[in-house]
Amino acid sequence: MSLRNVAGVVGLLLLFVALSMLVAGGVGLLYGGAGASAFFLSALATAVVGAGLWKAFPASSGDLSAREGFAIVTFAWTATALAGALPFRLSGVAESFPRALFESMSGFTTTGASIFGSIETLPHAILFWRSLTHWMGGMGIIVLAIAILPYLGVGGMQLFRAEVPGPTPERLRPRITQTAKLLWLVYVGLTLLQTLLYLAGGMGWFDSVNHAMSTLATGGFSTRDASMAYYTSPWIQWVTIVFMYLAGVNFALHFRAASGRPLYWKDAEWRFFTAVVLGAGLLVAGMNLVGGGYTWSGSGIERAVRDGLFQATSLATTTGFVSADYAQWVAPAQALLFTLFFLGGMAGSTGGGIKAIRILLLLKHTGNELRRQLHPRAVLLVRVGRHVVREDVMATVLGFVILYVLLLLSGAVALSLFGNDLLTSLAASAATVGNIGPGFGAVGPVENYGWMSDPELLILSFLMVVGRLEIYTVLLLFRPEFWRRGRRGVVS
Repeated sequence: MSLRNVAGVVGLLLLFVALSMLVAGGVGLLYGGAGASAFFLSALATAVVGAGLWKAFPASSGDLSAREGFAIVTFAWTATALAGALPFRLSGVAESFPRALFESMSGFTTTGASIFGSIETLPHAILFWRSLTHWMGGMGIIVLAIAILPYLGVGGMQLFRAEVPGPTPERLRPRITQTAKLLWLVYVGLTLLQTLLYLAGGMGWFDSVNHAMSTLATGGFSTRDASMAYYTSPWIQWVTIVFMYLAGVNFALHFRAASGRPLYWKDAEWRFFTAVVLGAGLLVAGMNLVGGGYTWSGSGIERAVRDGLFQATSLATTTGFVSADYAQWVAPAQALLFTLFFLGGMAGSTGGGIKAIRILLLLKHTGNELRRQLHPRAVLLVRVGRHVVREDVMATVLGFVILYVLLLLSGAVALSLFGNDLLTSLAASAATVGNIGPGFGAVGPVENYGWMSDPELLILSFLMVVGRLEIYTVLLLFRPEFWRRGRRGVVS
């Protein structure tokens, strides 16, 4: 593995981050200049480091190896989060660098957890930067680089495979650069459409752009303290529900639909994901109506259905927007919502979590094992649609889920050592590993993470990046054989 390639590409990506900081600084100037200087200084520092790495370690023109792909993605996300923390610290809105790093990591990983208790008092430049980090991290800054820089296309599949969420990234075109460009085209188009629909519903320009970027990234950062509950307009909340759902769907399906070939209903994962989101949302609504949380009137039923679908979609897609304080809902509704923490969006979406396809495969595998108890000699295959899932793919899925649960429990144990109660520890760990944001307990839907100590926030920052990069990508770097020359390992 060539560290020269790793350092060179990371430096190049930092130049993208520096450019985006200039955009945020420009927004600050547009709204009075508050916080703008912090972005210009941060852009300068980031550009100097990025250009230095790029020039000192020019990437070779040959193919990137799988090892280099994993290393580049992990170090790139870490470097962008570190650089992204600079505006928070230099502007003074974050009291320490670990707190600034937490907010930045939450943005780029599209987690949406925040240290800020009062969002509306933050400068416009900071608010825009939070949403912009979501938007860049949603589709992936690596995919952005592949789309724009053709020379990365030679070894781009290694980066694409290591960064794009899901078991198997899908190519829409033979060249990976074409695939990345098409995905970003759909991403930008949906963002613009949602912005226009928000404007039609009476939301202001600034809030419309910020919330559209957060929604399509399944991030959850809002410009309002009450999140989407601030907007009582049913139009705005229904638009948010629809686009959170769309962001949780495989973007390859969106591209095919835009190309005149809508194939949603033919995709087994889409049918499963849609059924879970709709079913959970309607069940939550019914539980709240029966439990007395909503009135049995026309407007009361509509509000119950809207809130149920909103929170089910928000948590299932790992967006993390809030339309109501679900911690006050009846216990069965809260329990059902908590199970959605482990779903995640479809593979190829901007959502985090385990991913719907893995859950579907696990359910099918479990069903086969139950049947095997009755028919020991039967040859039982896991199928998704018409396709038989290979045993090695199934083993990878099982290994991923085991690692996911172990990581979540390890995070919860680590947080409990700081004196946190069990519910808060589990919820905070699940919300950060799954890139969801809000949880239960002291990190519930109307709470924030600002009360936590710097070491706790660093732990959660680590959980966010490991969860966002699908665990294997990061944990492979901790294996000694990954760094040995001439040895064949799992990433050779």
